[in-house]
Amino acid sequence: MTLSNAVQVFAGTMILFALLLGALGFGTFSVLFLAFIGINLIQSAFTGFCPAAMVLKKLPFIKA
Repeated sequence: MTLSNAVQVFAGTMILFALLLGALGFGTFSVLFLAFIGINLIQSAFTGFCPAAMVLKKLPFIKA
């Protein structure tokens, strides 16, 4: 799996997790978590800095 694909899978998983939290009644936390994810995606598009990519790059099955 490429690093770009891994970041997309990670972001999608976090969004689904936040939606699950919202469905379970953690509404405020869920909205804040979704906002954090969105802000991270936007800033990484403009700056090229992605904290998730730095962590995922260390996994042995991710191709840089």
